[in-house]
Amino acid sequence: MSRIAYMDYNATAPVFPSVAHAMSTAIAHVGNPSSVHRLGREARAMMEEARESVADLVNVPRDWVIFTSGGTEADTLALKGSGCERVLVSAVEHAAVLKVRDDAEILPVDGNGIVDLGALEAALKEDNRSTLVSVVAANNETGVIEPIGEIVEIAHRYGALVHCDAVQMAGKCEFDISALDLDFASLSSHKIGGPQGVGALIKREGLKLDAMFKGGGQERSMRGGTENLSGIVGFGAAARERVNFVEIQALRDDLERQVKDLGGVVFGDQVQRLPNTSYFALVGMPSDRQVMALDLANVMVSAGSACSSGKVKASHVLKAMKIEDDVANCAIRVSLGWNSSKEDVEMFVQAWKKLVERVQAKQTKSNAA
Repeated sequence: MSRIAYMDYNATAPVFPSVAHAMSTAIAHVGNPSSVHRLGREARAMMEEARESVADLVNVPRDWVIFTSGGTEADTLALKGSGCERVLVSAVEHAAVLKVRDDAEILPVDGNGIVDLGALEAALKEDNRSTLVSVVAANNETGVIEPIGEIVEIAHRYGALVHCDAVQMAGKCEFDISALDLDFASLSSHKIGGPQGVGALIKREGLKLDAMFKGGGQERSMRGGTENLSGIVGFGAAARERVNFVEIQALRDDLERQVKDLGGVVFGDQVQRLPNTSYFALVGMPSDRQVMALDLANVMVSAGSACSSGKVKASHVLKAMKIEDDVANCAIRVSLGWNSSKEDVEMFVQAWKKLVERVQAKQTKSNAA
C-alpha cells in the first residue's frame, strides 16, 4: 500500500497503541460501573482511574470531571446547564458553541482572531444579568491561542462565569484550569489520541449545573446514562500520554517556511498558536480543489473544521478576521501530531508545489491573453 501522509490531527488524531490496548481490556470486562457487585466495582475503579488521568491533564480535582459523549455535548451542557440568562461568545468559536443558543451575543475579534477585550468589558458593563462568557482556548482552524487568563479576570470582575472550549488546547500546550480560575472547560478524547465519542466537561466545585440527560443519576446527577466504559478508559489512557510538541512545532515551522517561499498566505502567524497547526491559502485555487488534489496524492488535510458534514465552505473564522473572500476561499489547514514525520512534510510540499505551479501557469496564460 502506498504511503499516506495523515495531516489532519485537529479533525481527529490516530489512537495511541496504549489506548487500543486499554480499550480492548475494558470491552472484555463485564460489569456496569453503577452495579454494586464485584464486577461492577471493578468497572467503577477503571472509570475512576481514567477520571484521575483526565483531571491530571488539566490540573483539576477529579470530582470536577464530568464525562460526556464528546466536546459538543460538553459545550452544550455548559452553555445550557449553567443557568445564566445571558451568553457571550467569540466570533471565532466552533459551531459546537456558536449554535447552542440563538440568543448568544457575539464578541468581535481582531485580524489575528484574538477576542477584543475592550468589547468584552463593554458588554459586561452594560448588562447586569447573570452571564456566561464562552471563548475557545485555541482555534481549531488557525491554531491561534486566546488570552484566557485576561478574559477570566475581566469576566470575574463583573461577576460573569467563563467557559472555555479547550478541545484543541488540552494535551498540546500547558493548560492549567485551576491556575486560570476557569469555571467550565470542554475536552475531547479523539483530539489527543483517544477514541471518538467521549469527552468531558470540567466544572468548578460549587457551581450550579442542570443536567440535559437526567437518567439514573450517573456522573453525580449531571449527565445521566450508563457510562461509555471502554471510551472513558481509552480517554484516560490518551491523557496519560506525553507528546513532544517541540519536535512537532519544528516540523510545522519547516512546512510553513516552504509554504511561504511558494507564495502561500499564512493566517495568525504573528501571534501565539498551537505548535501543530498551520492554516494558509493558495490564492487562485479553491480550498475544495486543493483538498481533493492532495487526497489523490495520498496527503490528507482539511479546509478547516471537520464538523460540517463533509462540506467545504467559507470559513466563518477567516470572515471574522476580515480576510477577503478571494483569499479565505482558498484556505486549507494542516495539523500534525504524535505520529507525524519529516517525510509527511516532504510529501505535502511536493504535492502542494504542483498545485502552485498549476495556479502560476493559469495566471501566465491569462496574462498572455
